[in-house]
Amino acid sequence: MATIDPRSGYCPSNSTFYSKRKPITLPSNQSIDVTTFISSRAHSGKIAFIDASSGQKLSFTDVWNAVEALASCLSVNMGIRKGHVVLLLSPNSIYFPVICLAVMSLGGIITTTNPLNTSSEISKQIKDSKPVLAFTIPELLPKITGSNLPVILINGEELAFTSDSKLRIIGTLEKLIMEKPAERRMKERVTQDDTATLLYSSGTTGASKGVISSHRNLIAMVQTIVGRFKLDEGEQTFICTVPMFHIYGLAAFAAGILASGSTVVVLSKFEMDEMLSSIHKYKASYLPLVPPILVALVNNAGLIQKKYDLSSLKNVLSGGAPLSKEVTEGFLEKYPSVRILQGYGLTESSGIGASTDSLEESRRYGTAGMLSPSMEAKIVDPESGEAFPVNKTGELWLRGPSIMKGYFSNEEATASTLGSDGWLRTGDLCYIDEDGFIFVVDRLKELIKYKGYQVPPAELEALLLTHPEISDAAVIPFPDKDVGQFPMAYIVRKSGSTISESAIMDFVAKQVAPYKRIRRVAFVASIPKNPSGKILRKDLIKLATCKL
Repeated sequence: MATIDPRSGYCPSNSTFYSKRKPITLPSNQSIDVTTFISSRAHSGKIAFIDASSGQKLSFTDVWNAVEALASCLSVNMGIRKGHVVLLLSPNSIYFPVICLAVMSLGGIITTTNPLNTSSEISKQIKDSKPVLAFTIPELLPKITGSNLPVILINGEELAFTSDSKLRIIGTLEKLIMEKPAERRMKERVTQDDTATLLYSSGTTGASKGVISSHRNLIAMVQTIVGRFKLDEGEQTFICTVPMFHIYGLAAFAAGILASGSTVVVLSKFEMDEMLSSIHKYKASYLPLVPPILVALVNNAGLIQKKYDLSSLKNVLSGGAPLSKEVTEGFLEKYPSVRILQGYGLTESSGIGASTDSLEESRRYGTAGMLSPSMEAKIVDPESGEAFPVNKTGELWLRGPSIMKGYFSNEEATASTLGSDGWLRTGDLCYIDEDGFIFVVDRLKELIKYKGYQVPPAELEALLLTHPEISDAAVIPFPDKDVGQFPMAYIVRKSGSTISESAIMDFVAKQVAPYKRIRRVAFVASIPKNPSGKILRKDLIKLATCKL
């Protein structure tokens, strides 16, 4: 019998870390789709979604009636079958989950894309995923004009757009969900192993890839979220600021919250005033966000608290990057009645991986949290493949019920990321401490190689952010024929600051080994980040090297 250290979760006989949290349960019935699983959960909730700007509400009955009507129409009138891919190009909307759930209930596969993406980026995704149908809003129609896809408009009048010969507007969502579901429609058998979503990974270090997630992956995600927030113990109100097309938004809102009877207030796009007034107006208790928004809440706390009543807010959920001690304590000082909870996950793990589930855990500064329920981990030396015990840094490998099936039409990328034994190589350099807390050191692919030394950008960024005149920073590898690469910093000065390049380089040089010194500085108005708050280093590398 293998011995597992109860404190760290580490088992020396197989070099594996096991979650210390209570395991999740998955349905024994293999022939169940995630939509049926969510809709069959008992709860006493009444209002499912509220549109923050219009005040329009969808009750749980409204949602499930709309899902059934849309699924019926897609199946009977449009021939959508198991395995068909459907594109959803839309900002956050109370109808976003309805579309996802209807498509998945048929065994169809939902692929989402960022409304801010360019036409060529969306075109690449369409070419790769081969959807048979698209849902979008009138304002975004120009971005898919050349695709020749049949389109259902989420809002707007179909007649106004039929003049464009390259687009086939075949209906509006509002009309379709008002139709009575067909009494007879083809009901295909959908299993937990069938593909449910095809989300594209953020591509912070390279080209974006289609991540294949099964119904089982999403059911595991739902069970983890409901258990983590103890949502079965009473109705809560969540503010939806994070994008629903991203795994973070989809995880929390299209599935996890709907399964528990909680209410979600949906913001179509992030605006600080609208977010704060929605907390005030709807007495929201949970606020999921990314670290830059949390920093803004700290920096503007005085003005915010004069203008808005945030007394209902009990939990802030932060994901995308670990929070520093300064940010954590700064927030708790300004908002003493609010808990900070953090999470770590990837598109490839259905947004699940590790989390802090209490304020005490979040005060383990810099941690991504402890392993999520039913999740296993290894810390592996990228060079030798040796698996490490506690407090040694290597690549984090994860295995569990929420890990993806693979990358779409990309066997090479799948083989290099997902082992035949189910281990996902995350590409994150981490260590796990003696209490089972995971600390992310950096992205493996983002390490700067200076004369053979490895320099983690995140370490230098954390140091730069301690400077009183710096509001944000990013560090990238800059190519050099003599040393290979050296660290270059992009800096956002605080308002009124005139700090110089040399002052920044001196500040870092006094606190790090010589090979970690910043050797080039550029000042920018803002650091480019993806929707989950991760720095888009590839964009900065392109900016830095385009003049070479």
